[in-house]
Amino acid sequence: MANCIRCGRKLSGLTFGKKICPWCHQHEAAQRGELADDVPQPVIAAPWTRRSESTITLTRLLFGANVAVYIAMALASGSVIDFPGRTLGAFGANYGPLTLTGDWWRLFTYMFLHGGLMHIAFNMWCLWDLGDLAENLYGRWTFGAIYLITGVAAGVASIAWNPLAVSVGASGAIFGLAGALAASFYLGEFSIPRVAIQGTLRSLVVFIIFNVAFGTIFPGVDNAAHVGGLVSGVIAGAAIAKIAPHADVPARRFLVLAFLAVAVTAAAVGVHHWRGAQILQFYFHRQ
Repeated sequence: MANCIRCGRKLSGLTFGKKICPWCHQHEAAQRGELADDVPQPVIAAPWTRRSESTITLTRLLFGANVAVYIAMALASGSVIDFPGRTLGAFGANYGPLTLTGDWWRLFTYMFLHGGLMHIAFNMWCLWDLGDLAENLYGRWTFGAIYLITGVAAGVASIAWNPLAVSVGASGAIFGLAGALAASFYLGEFSIPRVAIQGTLRSLVVFIIFNVAFGTIFPGVDNAAHVGGLVSGVIAGAAIAKIAPHADVPARRFLVLAFLAVAVTAAAVGVHHWRGAQILQFYFHRQ
């Protein structure tokens, strides 16, 4: 991650070679007179505005939790490159025959597990950048709710598409963050001109397209979880931008997130009814 050549601010890892931060881009455009007719609409705060909260952000805590679980799995399995299926299952992987027969907690635990070193390295790089951006935009607790809700939605999509596959990783929740940010940047009204956030929006779209294409081309990637996280994230970001953009109106924000959580729960119940008989037949056949 480089710094802006104008002001020294740290550039997001999703800027793909850009050398000037969005703030300086907006400022230079204003100096050239290109933004004279732009009227500020302070609805959602600028995403790079730091809040006066603890320096230990929720993004860092999530990052640390994923790394801590990875270390525990490495110690349990004796490997740091790839983990066997029995280790993944013991630590809480999302697996249809277990998740849909009572282990619903696996829809939460699976997003803190990773299959190996490269898996966690790529996901944590994405979480560090996207999480920091989302936490600054939405605030700590809204960001955490979006992360968990879209992560669970990704897990539900995974077992709906292929209930016999073992699914682990934070990528479903990370795609949820990407979808929420893209929707908020596209639909939200900001206190700065649109030109200042267009670069970040383009980078998010490139990130989404590249990773979905990567998961389509290469085997072993749970693209169903990626799509589930992405779609639920887009819905969450759009709902917040249009219905509850003000963080200082917590009741409305809470109702939006609660509705999303209920919708994901209903989807999980629907998948259970859809796949339940198939899973039970497979599960008891193995006994």
